[in-house]
Amino acid sequence: MTKADFDSLLPERGFNRRAFVGTAVGSGFAAAVLPVSAQTITTDTQGLDAGPVSVPVGNFNMPAYAARPAGVKHPPVVLVISEIFGVHEHIADVARRFAKAGYFAIAPDLFLRQGDAKAYTEISRLMAEVISKVPDEQVLRDLDATVAFAKAQGGNTARLGITGFCWGGRITWLYSAHSNAVKAGVAWYGRLQGQSNPNTPKHPIDLVGQLKAPVLGLYGGQDGGIPLTSVAAMQEALKQGSTAAKASEFVVYKDAGHAFHADYRPSFRAEDAKDGWTRCQAWFKAHGV
Repeated sequence: MTKADFDSLLPERGFNRRAFVGTAVGSGFAAAVLPVSAQTITTDTQGLDAGPVSVPVGNFNMPAYAARPAGVKHPPVVLVISEIFGVHEHIADVARRFAKAGYFAIAPDLFLRQGDAKAYTEISRLMAEVISKVPDEQVLRDLDATVAFAKAQGGNTARLGITGFCWGGRITWLYSAHSNAVKAGVAWYGRLQGQSNPNTPKHPIDLVGQLKAPVLGLYGGQDGGIPLTSVAAMQEALKQGSTAAKASEFVVYKDAGHAFHADYRPSFRAEDAKDGWTRCQAWFKAHGV
């Protein structure tokens, strides 16, 4: 999907009738983010095979949303990692955008063992009761299973990328340090530093020496949760890291806050989101995804 394609998806302002909480993966929006903005982008499924799938992880069947170009053999695979709100309509739409660009995109619901993120109306409760209880080790194992699933479905995992937003941005850094299969990552405003605990023992800045794939970091200069001092610290740490770490880059949108790509929220900044999307596509292509 080109920048022009992205432009064409921006709807006219008006009442958004999709402001509801869905139950199936990839449908509706999380209760905590209602009402949904009239700027919300909708990508159709024409020319795609798209919908909910089930990823086996041991004895657990993990729901996910997958989208791929119909009739295309062995498309490159992109993992799409959600924010704390789970795999709702926006994340599914991002997967469809990648599929329109030729990728097999798959967004796993990584919180479901701990709870239904879409059902929570209060972010503080969602964080305390679900997100904080999700172990990084579980997430990395689930993503390994998602890659195996995509390969079994005909995806070309020799050309594997990962991208994620907010919580998923942090996971993008972590998985790029964990997996030998990932060719490139794009992290949208993911936390870089933090307190360690049994569920989150390490953060991106702790893993620069283990980074196996170069990551493009897309961050907002006005993000109150991820200050520029944190970005600067990560940039310095990357210089002392692995070869992939040294090849990683940051783009900071000086006037953007957190979640500037989230077109369903008031934080959306269309020009920065479009530029980030263009850079994301170019990064993947430049690094073999």
